Amino acid sequence: MTTDASNSGGGTRRTDVLVIGAGQVGLAAANELKKAGIDYLLVDAAAAVGDSWRQRYETLTLFTPRSISSLPGLPLSGEPDGYATKDEFAAYLVRYAAVGGHRVDVGTRVVALRGEPRAFEAVSRDGRVYAASAVIVATGAFSEPRVPSLSHRFPDTVQQMHVADFQDAGSVAEGPVLVVGDGASGRDVALAIATSHQVFLARGRGRKLFPERILGRNTWWWLQRLGLLGAKPDSIIGRRMRRIDPFPNRGNDDATLVRKGVVLKPRLVSADGCHAIFADKSREAPQAVVWATGYRDDFAWIKIEGAVDAEGQLMHQEGISPVPGLYFVGRPWQRNRASALIAGAGDDAKYVVRRLCRWIEASK
Repeated sequence: MTTDASNSGGGTRRTDVLVIGAGQVGLAAANELKKAGIDYLLVDAAAAVGDSWRQRYETLTLFTPRSISSLPGLPLSGEPDGYATKDEFAAYLVRYAAVGGHRVDVGTRVVALRGEPRAFEAVSRDGRVYAASAVIVATGAFSEPRVPSLSHRFPDTVQQMHVADFQDAGSVAEGPVLVVGDGASGRDVALAIATSHQVFLARGRGRKLFPERILGRNTWWWLQRLGLLGAKPDSIIGRRMRRIDPFPNRGNDDATLVRKGVVLKPRLVSADGCHAIFADKSREAPQAVVWATGYRDDFAWIKIEGAVDAEGQLMHQEGISPVPGLYFVGRPWQRNRASALIAGAGDDAKYVVRRLCRWIEASK
């Protein structure tokens, strides 16, 4: 059951475990808590379950095929080797929450988490207070859009937006468009805009794209079958995968981009008035810039000593905080390569909830 936050009642809401974030990892954690018979409540900043997917750009599809993109207990219907659209997956999350009977207070952005073992307190932006014996932070990875400081060098006449705010080609001004960042999102956006605009794509480090299919099988099937999705972050394979960070070639390789009219440029290094300046000294004058430059973490709202280090990064070992009763799911390489993928949400949630249950038993 999904609970509208506006109807959640006054005073302090109490639960055994508070799950902050009701995306795929939060719902996976809720599923494990329910199976363990532990009282829990989810809160989410979005207005509805699935909004974090629903509000992204129109051409977005899942990174992984449907065959490995389900959460425990409810298959994602459709062609197994196909890729669910963002709206399809958003609807799946709504269905998952409903089928599981998971209580969710939506429209609830937590702005402060304080406490000590067995006495956590979370405060929402509108002043609601939640008390819990344990907390699972499931807000996902890199929630804050990252835009380079050189963006300030462009004048106000040049439209700028982060890929998080991009919807479709109609979102950008007429005239040449510069997309900065050639990861999967940057390439998707460049292709979407190229149908109606002149597009320049500023690239960074060399990108490794792997083929979508090998020997007739989806490459993700091979990665799972060979155990590569389970590669640990500090293993030889894991370190190599983290360094290369490859993604699938689904019609977004350099040759296809060029064929579709996208002009490939080297790294963007500066801006001079309306002109973008690239590493090879070339210049272009875009009317709009789309920053596909990734995201950053922002955990300033976690105000618990020992939970966050001096650089603002979460302190944890495979999702287990040094602060008793505090846990995390959905962190990149939390336990293995699959941790930041939907494919790894269930296993990581199971591991974290199992450890949480042990802590509860030991605390009795």
